[in-house]
Amino acid sequence: MHVLALGVELRLPGCQSLKEKRAALRPIIDGVRNRYTVAVAETGRHDEWQRATVGLAAVSGTPGHASEMIDDVERFIWSFPEIEVLETWQRWLEED
Repeated sequence: MHVLALGVELRLPGCQSLKEKRAALRPIIDGVRNRYTVAVAETGRHDEWQRATVGLAAVSGTPGHASEMIDDVERFIWSFPEIEVLETWQRWLEED
């Protein structure tokens, strides 16, 4: 089993409330859920209007497939012009 996690730090410059932030994040999170077989959730900066941290995880039988899935998801997130991607990071989760 191979698990690759992706963290994405986002800036949402047009948001002036938490309601606007949720509305801006919904197409990203729902789009990822509908297009890719990965887990996704907002994982940080819940009380900040213009910032968000999104976490994703892909589970696969091969490391190459997990990496490919995460790369596809990352490209999808970058495709939203109204959102600024500030930082991304990937971590392989080790089995004990």
